[in-house]
Amino acid sequence: MPTPYHSGFVAVVGRPNVGKSTLMNGFLGQKVAIVSDKPQTTRHKQLGILTRDDVQIIFVDTPGMHKPQNALGKYMVDTATRALMDADAVLFIVDVSEPPGPGDKRLAQLIAEKPGTAPVILALNKSDRLKPEDVLPHSDTYRALAPNAPWLLVSATRGDNLDELLNLIVQTLPESPALYPEDEVTQTHLRDLAAEFIREAALNALEQEVPHGIAVEVDEFQERAQGPTYISANIFIEREAHKKIVIGKEGRMLKQIGTAARGEIEKLLEQKVYLELHVKVNPNWRKDEGEVRRLGYSDKR
Repeated sequence: MPTPYHSGFVAVVGRPNVGKSTLMNGFLGQKVAIVSDKPQTTRHKQLGILTRDDVQIIFVDTPGMHKPQNALGKYMVDTATRALMDADAVLFIVDVSEPPGPGDKRLAQLIAEKPGTAPVILALNKSDRLKPEDVLPHSDTYRALAPNAPWLLVSATRGDNLDELLNLIVQTLPESPALYPEDEVTQTHLRDLAAEFIREAALNALEQEVPHGIAVEVDEFQERAQGPTYISANIFIEREAHKKIVIGKEGRMLKQIGTAARGEIEKLLEQKVYLELHVKVNPNWRKDEGEVRRLGYSDKR
């Protein structure tokens, strides 16, 4: 008899900055989700599709769970909660180098109270940063948050135990034919990925007070038969004072952002890109539900 095929959706959940996107990119072997050291980098639900001869795993990378302070934050938390409820399995990721905080405990309770029987796997990430004296106390405390879940110490950046974690995930998925074409790695449109790579470059280049107020909208995306792909994008910030910071002296910061973003977009498209960036002020857009939706933070995205 042929070996049964398995496929399903795996919600990748955790509080901000625990390494969810890095872990998913590592499983896929390529970058489909942006990463930075700034909390709340991920704003959208992001699919990453891993297809093998025996299984198709649809990872659903979600925004970090946090207490929302504005319309954007509410959208992010709602997005993560829906993904959790709809999943065939839940990959609960924590930063084991630090003890659990209130956010971890709230999320653990949400996972425990979710309807359905989707199994939970606990990934104790950032084990490469774990001090020897903290291995047992931190691990035991996190395991107590999901007492029935299989668990592993892993490092998304170094690759420790990722194969073992992937095997645990495969074992949780139902028998089902593949749900997406085998050559599809994500459902995110190229122009949306380009916008995310621009935002990632800005997050990595700028200071703490600016990135949370940044949104990126691609105005034009033209793939040409000859010559580079042309992309024009607006970087929105909330305060006039931030505009000078994003542009920088003699335009140097904006050039740095554009150079970094163009490099990532060119890897994605596998061709040259001409990238044009504009910086615009959109006061307090994160608090305005209409602007949050207009900038792509909606269920219809």
